[in-house]
Amino acid sequence: MAGHEVVISAFNPGWSNPDLYNQQVKGTRAIINGVKKAGIKRLLLVGGAGSLEVKPGVQSVDLPGFPAEYKQGALATRETLTMLRQETGLEWSYLSPSADLSPGQRTGKFRLGTDQLLKDANGESRISVQDYAMAMIDEVEKPNHIRRRFTVGY
Repeated sequence: MAGHEVVISAFNPGWSNPDLYNQQVKGTRAIINGVKKAGIKRLLLVGGAGSLEVKPGVQSVDLPGFPAEYKQGALATRETLTMLRQETGLEWSYLSPSADLSPGQRTGKFRLGTDQLLKDANGESRISVQDYAMAMIDEVEKPNHIRRRFTVGY
């Protein structure tokens, strides 16, 4: 990584990994340490939607009915966000997608938020992979969320 200005990490040890939580946390910690060791100041991470608030003080992952197959991953990405919030040696940003992140069109028309799950006029929380990627690259080119989490949705 040495010699680069920015690192974008989309690390995920695999949704079917039986040790997903521990490996996600351990892997993200290794990425943070590697970026710092390489002398890179800017780190952007693909985050999860599970730690976004659905109402004040209530995160999506903590609701009854949160999909079991995503729970450990959501808890792990929440833990990695907590790690980042304690990190002072990096200019990090953590981009949480909407609840539904699916391939679609690149529209360039999306909203940004902070810690609350974004929903459209129909009450749906969604973003295309293409627009999510566009929001991430926008943050690389024009940093607006240094040492903060942000989210993107329609």
